[in-house]
Amino acid sequence: MTVSNTISSGTSNSVMDALSIDKKKAEEPKKNEMGQDAFLELLVTQMNNQNPLNPQDNGEFVAQLAQFSSVEGITKLNTQMETMSSSFQSSTALQASALVGRQVLVPGDALNVATGSSVKGIIDVASSTSQLTMNVYSDKGVLVDQEILGSAGEGTKAFTWDGKDSNGNPVPTGKYTFKASAIIDGKAAAQTVNLPANVNSVTLGKGGAMTLNVEGVGAMSLESVKEIL
Repeated sequence: MTVSNTISSGTSNSVMDALSIDKKKAEEPKKNEMGQDAFLELLVTQMNNQNPLNPQDNGEFVAQLAQFSSVEGITKLNTQMETMSSSFQSSTALQASALVGRQVLVPGDALNVATGSSVKGIIDVASSTSQLTMNVYSDKGVLVDQEILGSAGEGTKAFTWDGKDSNGNPVPTGKYTFKASAIIDGKAAAQTVNLPANVNSVTLGKGGAMTLNVEGVGAMSLESVKEIL
């Protein structure tokens, strides 16, 4: 079952309705299918009408029964898989609707900062470093503050910027850019910064895959999210 829909504030009900319709269709009985009783009746009729001078071999009857049993088992398995898929889609839709309006940490280096507020983020550290540095720039490219985060191992490094410049004064409301660098093998190397952003809507694709529509960033996969705030 494939569901393709976009969940935003006030539209999650439409996704659930679509899932209900698909589930109802999956539960409708299919026509032109032979059930177990019909098969056995046909088999008995075949046995009653066989040529007594040239009766059908018992092995052929056993083979037919085994074939029918296999087909019936596969049919039941497919039905169970459809039910599991429907349940998974419903669960995914609920998770997606819960993400709308939440903040997530995603790759990005620019953020609107209000006066007096702080910023929490994560840096992806490519390799162990003796010195990790975070520089904050104004929208005009002027260095506002520099944070020395010290040594860090390969992986992720959380940071918090207090929203103040190098002199300890709160910065004015505006857009700021965050650049992280690490000393690796004696050279400075840029590192990926993950900043908070709002999830405006969520798109459900094939197999229940979710694509987040993040404010100021655009479409991103759920796997790109470092943390849900």
